[in-house]
Amino acid sequence: MQDFSADSFPKNFDFGNRQAEIFQQWKSDRRFHADPNSEKDPYTIVIPPPNVTGALHLGHALNNTLQDVQIRMKRMQGFEALWMPGTDHAGIATQAVVERRLKEEEGKTRHDLGREALVDRIWEWKDQYEKRILTQLQTMGSSCDWDRVRFTLDPICAQAVRTTFFDLFQKGLIYRGKRLVNWDTFLQTAVSDDEVFHEVVEGHFWHFKYSVIDPKPGEPEFVTVATTRPETMLGDTAVAVHPDPRSAMEKVLAELTEKIQAVGEKDKEVIQSQIDDINERVETMLPGLELLRDMASDGRKLLLPLLNRELELVADSWAKPELGSGCVKITPAHDPNDYEVGKRQNLPMINILNLDGTLNGSAGPYTGLDIKAARQRVVADLDSQGLLIEVEDREIDLAHSDRSKTPIEPMLTDQWFVKMDELAQTAMDAVSDGRVQIFPERYSKGYLDWLGEKRDWPVSRQLWWGHQIPIWSASCSDQQDLDDRLSQLESTVGGDATRLSHQVEYTAELNEQARVVTEEGDEIAFAVIHVCFDNDDVVLANALESAGFIREEDVLDTWFSSALWPHSTLGWPEKTDELEKFYPTSTLITSRDIITLWVARMVLMGLNNMGEIPFSEVFIHPKILDGYGETMSKSKG
Repeated sequence: MQDFSADSFPKNFDFGNRQAEIFQQWKSDRRFHADPNSEKDPYTIVIPPPNVTGALHLGHALNNTLQDVQIRMKRMQGFEALWMPGTDHAGIATQAVVERRLKEEEGKTRHDLGREALVDRIWEWKDQYEKRILTQLQTMGSSCDWDRVRFTLDPICAQAVRTTFFDLFQKGLIYRGKRLVNWDTFLQTAVSDDEVFHEVVEGHFWHFKYSVIDPKPGEPEFVTVATTRPETMLGDTAVAVHPDPRSAMEKVLAELTEKIQAVGEKDKEVIQSQIDDINERVETMLPGLELLRDMASDGRKLLLPLLNRELELVADSWAKPELGSGCVKITPAHDPNDYEVGKRQNLPMINILNLDGTLNGSAGPYTGLDIKAARQRVVADLDSQGLLIEVEDREIDLAHSDRSKTPIEPMLTDQWFVKMDELAQTAMDAVSDGRVQIFPERYSKGYLDWLGEKRDWPVSRQLWWGHQIPIWSASCSDQQDLDDRLSQLESTVGGDATRLSHQVEYTAELNEQARVVTEEGDEIAFAVIHVCFDNDDVVLANALESAGFIREEDVLDTWFSSALWPHSTLGWPEKTDELEKFYPTSTLITSRDIITLWVARMVLMGLNNMGEIPFSEVFIHPKILDGYGETMSKSKG
């Protein structure tokens, strides 16, 4: 007879060990395994793959608990329920963490190690933290199908990335272009707008003047401009004045007059002061601004001090006659708004920065200085020439890289882009017509607004950790060289257009059209041939390299591979039983901060690759913030 006396029971219940035993039993019994050959109706959730930058936090606990509740309920309701687990290589985020540790612990940069050695270090980091992440998920009892763990850099996902990139390249939806990007000078890579954070800091407005070349009687000898970044004046190519300053100021006055009627007494004094200021400007400054506008129409020039280069005087609505002097310096290669002015006005674009943030040969005597030193030298030299008018203390908005925490430098660089017009429209239609429903419904607006901009997606990153862009390129010096190269390409690899595709980029012509000014001594190719093929064919790659084609060093934006997650994890592009059974997936449960970065891109890539939406329901849950009211992040520690 079994003894049920008090002494036969343990004094304390070790729930930790017991939980682990139960979970291991579940795994051994394959309780959570989904059978693609089952006759039950499928129900699928793909886990938002955690970045391998560190351990999971409370935000992940919330997200995975909600998924676990949903998937267990569907199992009990009789569905063949698949919860697909996995992790994300998180290109820039993971490389930034490892590089930061390398710098702190060994005083080395990635360039000291070299590409292969750094990537080996990151794989070691990935193995350590992926194991920890998966252990955490299992400790929480997450009922994922643990037979199907995927990683965005594993061979299955890598082939999906390769196939997708080739398809888009072959359709003409991938191209290389010179665009203004957010440049991280520490990591030496472009970062997306979503990887940039802004903070208000104490700074300065420097006011200085540019000379008018050969002023006529009655014309000003100088124009005054102001900037928070005086070193960028070395890349100035114009000064802008408003094309109709009178109408612009009248419009501002009308808006302020209407506004003052709707506010309380406390705010009326401030608005009235603004009205008085505009009226004074109309009396004192308007004639001068209209004269400058007329001078711009006549093609008059200014002189850039320190470098003694001619600047154009242009009429553009970016100049605000109600602010400052009414004139604004234009640096198209180092400011987003100035870049747009440069395109509208067909201005030269002069890049003054090297990739590490030091000044290049276009900066003349300031070449080689870092940004801080260049700023000090430029201000001192302007002052010594009597051109510095005022230094105004002011709070300024400063953009930082979310990955390295260093200030962002807008910079004109060559990047690979995905054309978004058609792709974005298909993803917008999927939500607009109800095929994809987002709950709460209010989050649909951000999704649609972001896609509605249809901005081309910059997918190249100047990193070493990630999916290396599968393109081989060769430069051509003239048309004959181009023709010879194309013939050589044909004989080297054959003409199978289903496996290989090429584009010709007429680099010199594009640079001339964009008025990109290069450093003295830089050689610009007449054209560049870009070749892409659909798989990891070593023989073909070697043949291309023997023919003088060079592999692209950049890697893809991490969101490119993440966008394929619902179908790449099921084996696509192979026609697997899992893909046929469990795609499209059913429900996505995620946080609001990646609706545009991830959700929208999964929809457009699913429609492009599969012809079907990747899921029909998206549930957005609240975020858990830390004690400072900030988003939790594994990479913060």
